[in-house]
Amino acid sequence: MGVAAPLSVPRLSFQNLRGDFYGGVTAAVVALPLALAFGVASGAGPVAGIYGAIFVGFFAAVFGGTPCQVSGPTGPMTVVMAAIVTKYAHEPAMAFTVVMKAGLIQIGFGFARLGRFISLMPYPVISGFMSGIGVIIIILQLGPLVGHINPRGGPLSAVAALPASLGTPLSDALLVGLIALAISFLLPSRIGRVIPPPLVALVLGTLAVMLFFSRAPVLGEIPTGMPDPQLPRFELVALPAMIKSALVLAFLGSIDSLLTSLIADNITHTRHDSDRELVGQGIGNFIAGLMGAIPGAGATMRTVVNVRSGGRTPVSGALHALVLLSVMLGLGRYAAFIPHAVLAGILIKVGIDIIDWDYLKRLRTAPRAGVAFMFVVLFLTVFVDLVTAVAVGVVLASLLFVKRMSDLQIASVRAIVEPKDDPSLTTEELDAFERAEGKVLYVHLGGPLSFGAANEVGRRLGSAVGFDVLVLDLSATPFMDSSASLAIEGVIRHAASRNQPVFLVGMVPAVERVLAQLKVLRLVPDELRFKTRLEAFRQAAILVAGGGDGTG
Repeated sequence: MGVAAPLSVPRLSFQNLRGDFYGGVTAAVVALPLALAFGVASGAGPVAGIYGAIFVGFFAAVFGGTPCQVSGPTGPMTVVMAAIVTKYAHEPAMAFTVVMKAGLIQIGFGFARLGRFISLMPYPVISGFMSGIGVIIIILQLGPLVGHINPRGGPLSAVAALPASLGTPLSDALLVGLIALAISFLLPSRIGRVIPPPLVALVLGTLAVMLFFSRAPVLGEIPTGMPDPQLPRFELVALPAMIKSALVLAFLGSIDSLLTSLIADNITHTRHDSDRELVGQGIGNFIAGLMGAIPGAGATMRTVVNVRSGGRTPVSGALHALVLLSVMLGLGRYAAFIPHAVLAGILIKVGIDIIDWDYLKRLRTAPRAGVAFMFVVLFLTVFVDLVTAVAVGVVLASLLFVKRMSDLQIASVRAIVEPKDDPSLTTEELDAFERAEGKVLYVHLGGPLSFGAANEVGRRLGSAVGFDVLVLDLSATPFMDSSASLAIEGVIRHAASRNQPVFLVGMVPAVERVLAQLKVLRLVPDELRFKTRLEAFRQAAILVAGGGDGTG
């Protein structure tokens, strides 16, 4: 079976049309209030949120690699987009140019077939930055919840403004915000299965403001109709920063989407195509940026709702976008009456859900190193930025992994002088070894040998004394990197300085190639390289006994 090309339109199956119709409509109902809220939270406006759900949702469904996935604005992407909108407030077109670039980068990820690598991120790092994003969303929405719009500048500015905001709340806004928050949390599940809590909160909160709490700030008049295309806008001085922001969006959107794809696979017992999914997400985000909409990714809640309602093919995701488009074109003018506080209440619930409570519950029993990484990434996400948080988390986790693997590699090194110390030797090998009368040091290197263990292995072998011949058994070493190879060179040179010949045994082609490329093999003549331990022990015994020159 051939692998699907990263860019191809999937075969749209209409055999599940009834299930896809219900799935798409239900997902659209869930997406509507969230898209409005994410648009407002991003700083680009509610219309940008709705059209982000429309464009990303449609094109990611048509070109993506997860049939039942529903895409649109998400909490993590909104947090990053809010920072981008703030940064380029003087020229909004530049913010949407960053979104276009992010889409193109995602398409590049897909064609480079990087999907499987993007998902290889340590869980504590994912947990830390997802929880950090949840905390940021909550911080940013506390001001609007009490009737005050946050100043631009991210979570730190929002934290600085909190004392003043919380100290002078607008009672109408606070009441409708708390109503929305209570509905989001407390709506009975039997009702929530029919009408999503965010939609109930949106409708009831808006009606409450229209009838009783008129002093609560509302969105006000918003544009209707299709948005105008946004031509790319560049400033040479700002280009490096724009590329950095685009990389953050692309990387985060890819992780967010692929994690949702895995959840969809678990529910439907299918398997997604990671690379094609990245291409689909990239196309959706490029079009979204081109049309002045905020970026998106695979949305877990909307995808789960779609599947549970019967959606199984890309038709459901595309239909969800078309339903949103029809609502926007027909009912968009009514969005002007939606209160900011209601959207804030909905988003606070989203932020609380994004926090990785499952991992936090395991803090007492989880490995200490993983817990430390999680809190470092969480802190950096909230108080520095996502790029630094993820980069530091990945580096720390990688260093820990290298340390642990190095310890295992070092533990697998066996240095043997007495034959009886190695039960793996055959009778013939024991006999040949014993004839060396303790003058041969046999060193078995087991498993891959990497730079993490190279120095320690070199130190151990370099300090060994009291032998005339060193036998290095590499038969169980399938891989050796450059650092390990140079450590072996140091051992060979140290032995040569003491007139102790080094025998190399059982090199596999990959190890032999690395040693040859680094010119280590030239230090060991061909006659001192052996395929088996038995050959090496016999020749070592002859050399030690003075029965030959070691060349056989």
